[in-house]
Amino acid sequence: MKFIIVLVLLGILGALASAGVLMLRKRPPEAGTAGQPDKRMARALALRVGLSVALFLFILFSYWMGWIQPTGLPVAR
Repeated sequence: MKFIIVLVLLGILGALASAGVLMLRKRPPEAGTAGQPDKRMARALALRVGLSVALFLFILFSYWMGWIQPTGLPVAR
């Protein structure tokens, strides 16, 4: 279970990093594309959002199925 969550979190960070790199990279000027956002950057950000929503739903589903349990914080007395 932890492996899946860590793997998806790494995918989210990878998509965010690739979108950042694509945002900072200068594109060669092409005919009619001046000022238009890069479609690859938009796809990377959409992938990041999709992975985040999927991870949230997977955690909710895992809790509903009883695969994970909340542990809370230990109380020192």
